[in-house]
Amino acid sequence: AQLAASDTYLLMAEEDGCMWCARWSAEIGPIYPKTPEGKAAPLRKYDIRVAPTDVTFASRVRFTPTFVLIEDGVEQGRIEGYPGDEMFWWMLTTMFERAAVAMPDEAGS
Repeated sequence: AQLAASDTYLLMAEEDGCMWCARWSAEIGPIYPKTPEGKAAPLRKYDIRVAPTDVTFASRVRFTPTFVLIEDGVEQGRIEGYPGDEMFWWMLTTMFERAAVAMPDEAGS
């Protein structure tokens, strides 16, 4: 069975003063919601010092930014750090493929 989009999201751990968080927010943040990835797994941010209680992490998040793919409240994969836009998209695509995230078609459905 396919998961509803709301059951799958990308969780971003960030903190004040994190230059890599700011860089991701400037370079990827504005376009992410418009991409197939952003539609399949909408972004949800949280402060690393206050972990969400509705998520089961594979291990403690220690770095910012950390991007955690969540399906039905359970971690399916993560990207630690921001390696630049091209590498981020490659790592994100790989993570989505490993987790078998259903992507919307090109028509945007």
